[in-house]
Amino acid sequence: MGQALARSVIGGVLWVAAASLLATSAAAQTGGSEGLSPTLSAIKTAHAVRLGYRESSPPFSFLDQSGRPIGYSLELCEAIVEEIGVEVDDPNLRIEYVKVTSDDRIDAVLQNKIDLECGSTTANAERGKRVAFSPLMFVAGTKLMVPKGAAVSGVADLKGRTVVVTKGTTNEQAMHAVDKKLSLGLNIVTAPDHEQSFRMVADGKADAFATDDILLYGLIARHKAQEYFRVVGDYLSYDPYGIMFRKGEPQLSAVVERAFRKLGSNRDLVPLYNKWFTARLPTGERLNVPISLQLEEAFKAMDDSPSGNN
Repeated sequence: MGQALARSVIGGVLWVAAASLLATSAAAQTGGSEGLSPTLSAIKTAHAVRLGYRESSPPFSFLDQSGRPIGYSLELCEAIVEEIGVEVDDPNLRIEYVKVTSDDRIDAVLQNKIDLECGSTTANAERGKRVAFSPLMFVAGTKLMVPKGAAVSGVADLKGRTVVVTKGTTNEQAMHAVDKKLSLGLNIVTAPDHEQSFRMVADGKADAFATDDILLYGLIARHKAQEYFRVVGDYLSYDPYGIMFRKGEPQLSAVVERAFRKLGSNRDLVPLYNKWFTARLPTGERLNVPISLQLEEAFKAMDDSPSGNN
């Protein structure tokens, strides 16, 4: 190799090395977020994760007596935040709580207002075209809440009557579908959140409230209204729940999956379920809803420990 060529090659190597050092220095100054997905990079820069919560979806996401967001979904999200901290090398990430509703929760994810939606959101194929979901965390289905003395045992008994649904839910779609299928002539009205839907039946403005059965049980328990309302009918929809986040970020999806698998391998998922669904809630009520076989099997599938594979 000629001396001129050798000097050129060596110079090139030194230039690449210098450029690499400059890049490393810049990364250190900006928090080293290069190589992270957009959401994780933004979290690392802000040192915070924004969790979307619901005000009246017990026991998944609701407010305690002091107005603090609590619930099963939020506790799962907190485990995901821990795993995000590992991924972005920041164990002290702050949590910022952002209120969302049934109607605006998907837009909150799409418009980058929240990083994780920690509520009671059905993971279906239609929504899966726009957002991503965690592994299964619950299975519910649409049922009806009616006054205890009402002569209603199922949706057919509501022919020509008023049913309230919460705006932006899959239950709204389910009720329109069953209304059309059975030609019931229902007057289907919407309310902005579950609490207001519940109040419409309590105030006599609607004959029934249609939403996921577990949410109905939660609202009845929270209002200590077991002697006034009951849940009736066959399931009118199938609603698997998941934590919602932005689509198209494989690194973020992997972090969410890893958080669930850690909980599964540590045998924490079933105790966490029991804390919110069978034990007494921090707000005093008890739902007494044992885990379903389907959800228990889904949790077992999250167990990567050696004994979990036996």
